[in-house]
This record gives sequence, C-alpha cells and structure tokens, in this order.
Amino acid sequence: MRILIADDEAKIRKVMSLLLKDEGYEVRMVENGSAAIAAAEQFDPDLILLDQQMPDMTGIEVLEKIKSTRPDQVVIIVTAHGSISLAVNAIKGGAYDFIEKPFDNDKLLLTVQRAFEYKKLSGELHHLKKQIKEYSFGQIVGNSDKWRHVMSQVRKVAPTSATVLVLGESGVGKELVARAVHQLSPRSEKPFVAVNCGAIPLTLIESELFGYEKGAFTDAKKTHEGAFEQSNHGTLFLDEIGELPLDAQVKLLRVLEEREIKRIGANKPVTVDVRIIAATNRNLEERVRQGLFRLDLLYRLNIFTIQVPSLRERKEDIPRLVDHFILKYNKILGLSVESITKQAMEKLINYEWPGNVRDLENAVQSAMILAQQKIIDTDHLPMRVKGYPSTFETIIMDEGETNKIKDVNARIEKELIEETLKKYDYNRTLTADALNISRKTLFNKMKKYGL
Repeated sequence: MRILIADDEAKIRKVMSLLLKDEGYEVRMVENGSAAIAAAEQFDPDLILLDQQMPDMTGIEVLEKIKSTRPDQVVIIVTAHGSISLAVNAIKGGAYDFIEKPFDNDKLLLTVQRAFEYKKLSGELHHLKKQIKEYSFGQIVGNSDKWRHVMSQVRKVAPTSATVLVLGESGVGKELVARAVHQLSPRSEKPFVAVNCGAIPLTLIESELFGYEKGAFTDAKKTHEGAFEQSNHGTLFLDEIGELPLDAQVKLLRVLEEREIKRIGANKPVTVDVRIIAATNRNLEERVRQGLFRLDLLYRLNIFTIQVPSLRERKEDIPRLVDHFILKYNKILGLSVESITKQAMEKLINYEWPGNVRDLENAVQSAMILAQQKIIDTDHLPMRVKGYPSTFETIIMDEGETNKIKDVNARIEKELIEETLKKYDYNRTLTADALNISRKTLFNKMKKYGL
C-alpha cells in the first residue's frame, strides 16, 4: 500500500514516514501543495496524508485539485489549526477524515488502517455496481455468436458520448439494446427517455421534443419540458427515427449541432447535454433517395451503428428466451408453468418468427395461459407455429390457380376453426388465442362458415 505525505515540516514528515514504514507501507514525502499534486499522478498513492497549512496553498485547495482528476482518491487532512468548520469543509471537499496535530501515534495508525478498509470496501462496491450493470439488462437474453457480437459493440460504445444508430427489424429488441448502452455509460444514473417518433401526431412532435412555454398556444396552461430537457445529462432514445417529418428533422439536426433547444414560445434557447440513440427498421439511405430523410442528419446519427439480428438469425437463443419468458409471466400472471416439452420447443425453434422476439414472447405468454398442466406442450402453441397452413396470411399464387386454392384454403380454415372451437368447448376467447386472431375476427369467420 502506497502513502503520500505532504507536509512543510520536515520533522513531522519524518515521524509519519517512520511510523508508516514500520507498518509495512510504501511511503513518499513532499513538502508543499504543488509537489503533492504532481506526486499524486506520478506515485499513484492509495492514501494521501495532507497538511492543511503549507506555503503555496492550503490542504483543502490541494484536495480540490486532486479530486478533480482523481475523484476516488482517499485523503486525510492533517493540521495544527483544527476547528469544526475546517473539518466540515474537509469532509465536504471529499476528505475521508481529519486529524489534528499534535497527533497520537496509535490514533494516526488506526485512522490510516480504517482509511484502507474504506478504500477496499469502496473498490468492492464499485466492482459490484459494474457487475450489476453488466448483467442487469432485463430482457436482453442470448448467447449466440451474433448476439454476443451485439453486446460487444454495446460495451465498446457505451463509455463514450458517441451518437448511436440501432438498426433491425420490428420486434428484435432495439430499445433494449439502447437501454443497455445507457446502463453501461457514465450517464447511467441520469434519465433515459424514449420517444417513438412514429407514434406522435405531426402537430405535436415539436412540443414533445422541445417543450413549450406557458401561454405559447391555447392549451398551454403551464410550461412543459420536452424530451430533450427531460433527458438532460442522460440519454434520449429516438425510436422509429425514419418516420420523423422533414420539418422536425431540420430542428433535430440543429440541436445536434448546437446542443441547445428552444421551447415553443420561448425567447432564449436552453443548453442541453444529451446523448442521442436513434433506432429504425427502415433503410435510411433509401429514405434519403426518396427525399424523405435528410442526408446531413443521417451523417450525424450514423456515427456508430449497431445492427440487431432477427430472431431467425439466432435461433440458438430461443430456448434461453423461452425460459426467460416463462419466469417473467409466471410472476406477472400468477402462473406456475415449469417447463416446455421437447416437441413444443422444436416447433418454436423451427418457426421463422416474422415478428421476432416480441412475436415469440406473445406466443409463449399465450401458451402458458392455455397450458392446463405445468408443462407447455405442442397443443398449447399458436396454430401458425404448429405448422398448419397459413390461412390467415396473404398467399401469392398464379391467376389460373387462384379460385382453386381459395376454395381449399377456405375448407381448411373452416375445419381448423371448428376443430379448435370443439377443443376449447366453444370458448371464443381461448379459441381466438389458440388461432392467434382477435375475437372479432373469430366471430366473423364463425358467421361466414355457419359455425
């Protein structure tokens, strides 16, 4: 353990040094504040014993400078001019403790020992927090090569302030990836605000992003902070960025360039420090060619790109995801499903999952509700997953075969509905869930086929 002693009195330095060396500590001594600041960087001490009264600057002034570059540095202030107010200022400035001269040798050694115990506990706590961040990604589940590559990219970009563009099909978990970037970043204790750009009406986009002043328009009864201010010092996740109207794109670009926003009705801009993570399932380059997305904004957003694979590209993750969803919905729905049969799992693995992870989650949830026992079996899965003809999806066919195939599909559809109704004692809710259609659609089909 390395200890730096900073004191302008040579006798005090020598006494402290001998005491600490006898205890097995590695000691370095300096005689003023400037030398203490330089030695802190060169010697990298575990603990600094810092005299309050030195020729060039006070101990508290030195403490402030050291803490600005070494925030975790453990410091004990030592002074012959002790007072309660000085002790309070030292602790507020980040000192671990405060010792008065003349000091008792045993008390000095005990304080140093406690300081090292504190440093050890702080290090363990920091390591534990880091581990919690690493493994507390919520619904992020997977161990496939493709998924490990995604998480590797997350870990690389998270500590930086770079803007991130997350690409992938609907349902792959783009927001979960964005939250993982935030969790592993220095902004993790600050807000994470998610905005779905495709779900906000055109007339409200500006007020949702940038806010408005009281009285800015008829319904503005009070000042409203937009998403940028809400996420200040944190992360703003702009989902479905490809749907953002061109007018809003211009204003977003200006914010990214100037780092300030202006509320509707405000006279002065507000400075914001926000990390942007954007996501889309669109081809933004194609949107640029169509004149629907600004090329300069694309350049601003596309600093670091994370491509999230579809579920069909990482099918080896499906068993882990299924186990995760069973645990999740046992808690949420008060169920006690324990497992899934091998045959049912094979059906899930072999299905293509056009809706990706979100689609799988819905299927598992539905199967858990339908399972009478504690084990999900093939019968509990949606019809489409079990491999029945996809009578509820569009079929592309040659014109000459259209009527023939339609007749076959109608007959199969009727038989499937009738069979499923019987299985669930004509309970329409359970039947609709099993067929993966709404109750209204089921009712219309029953009416159509006279069921």
